[in-house]
Amino acid sequence: MIPVEKILIVEDDAIILCSLSKTLESHGYSVTTARTGKDALEKVQTSFYNLVMLDIGLPDVTGTELLEKIRTSNRDIIVIMITGNPDLDSSIDSINHSADGYLVKPISNKDIVDIVEKKLRQRFESKVYNIFI
Repeated sequence: MIPVEKILIVEDDAIILCSLSKTLESHGYSVTTARTGKDALEKVQTSFYNLVMLDIGLPDVTGTELLEKIRTSNRDIIVIMITGNPDLDSSIDSINHSADGYLVKPISNKDIVDIVEKKLRQRFESKVYNIFI
């Protein structure tokens, strides 16, 4: 049996959250959702996820603050930042806190799937490479 990749989507906009979730589920991923930073952090600390899609503009914490907390508890998790209001500060903060990707809304379904597949493949390939070193 092939393990299913687990993805956490953190997004406060219910329509975007539903769209992202349905898109990724239709491609075979196991998706969990959170609408606040607090809920997301609890989920990351109690469950394993291969990848997190993290909105920068959350109601209770900035996405970059949450990214820093996620990195403290799990350095290996892939985190892709998403935003509807791109600015230089948020992109620099995302890079400084080791985000694995940065997407600007609106995001096409194809782009969502492409980046998720690319980042998961890169992580797999780097782990396989490290085994043989």
